[in-house]
Amino acid sequence: MPQSTDQTPTTVVFDLGNVLIGWDQTGPLADRMSADQWRAFAEEADFAALNTASDSGVPVAEVVARAAAVDERHGEIVSRYYERFEKSLTGPIEGMAEVVAELKDSGVRLLGLSNWAAETFHHAPAVAPAINELEDVVVSGREKLIKPDPAIFELLLERFDLDPSRTLFVDDLPTNIEAARKHGIIGHVFTNAQSLRRDLETLGLL
Repeated sequence: MPQSTDQTPTTVVFDLGNVLIGWDQTGPLADRMSADQWRAFAEEADFAALNTASDSGVPVAEVVARAAAVDERHGEIVSRYYERFEKSLTGPIEGMAEVVAELKDSGVRLLGLSNWAAETFHHAPAVAPAINELEDVVVSGREKLIKPDPAIFELLLERFDLDPSRTLFVDDLPTNIEAARKHGIIGHVFTNAQSLRRDLETLGLL
């Protein structure tokens, strides 16, 4: 549930991955590796750290070089992943395009705040057109800041002149919601469109 507020929010800020658009990291190499093989590789190569580096603004070429420095095969797999990144995107999250459209029609300001590599972000709106309905998106890889770093929330609030007490942030990771709440932002931990819709109705947004 969101934190209680005495004022109806005027802005909704959406995370993108697994909120507006599905992401499955096994997709780009699905023709070469089973999901289990990918997960074993990801653990061996610490793909989570490599992905975080990319989302933090490290160029893809450098991320690949870091992987290759440990194991040449790792570098080849990571390079292939980024070459075929669009295959990691599984489509719009069910029901969310409708939520975005209804909020926009009601005059709510809509923004995005996403941990995403600068070099691959252009794939997102093509796969989930609702992203194009947002006024703007703060992309971690462009800013070289990443959630849950407090600095990225400070940037969001300052860049768009937001009142945190009237801003709702929707993210699927509780750690990011906790970080937002420390700035006075209202938070919703996303699970599905139906649950979000109920909270939006409670807050008077739908």
